[in-house]
Amino acid sequence: MVSVVIRGILVQVATPDAVRGRVNAVDMIFIGASNELGEFESGLTAHWLGTVPAVILGGAGTLIVVALWAWLFPELRDADRLVPAQEKISGPTTNTQRV
Repeated sequence: MVSVVIRGILVQVATPDAVRGRVNAVDMIFIGASNELGEFESGLTAHWLGTVPAVILGGAGTLIVVALWAWLFPELRDADRLVPAQEKISGPTTNTQRV
């Protein structure tokens, strides 16, 4: 659930308004498909190798993917705050309205 919430927030904050619906739709399709494929893969691996080796292999695979993504996408690794998509495009906005 934590990763679902984080991905949902990132889609809402980091996607430009004009394409947010499309990005959200693609995100939901991939999440739904990956959950089903992941359950199938985990069950098949546990059937072939046994429960404990399957869990160890899955954990090692997760750590490898995290390390690979950190190396391939350093901008994700170095992100320290969420920036709305419009701010990325036009730069930070300042509130200069006078009352």
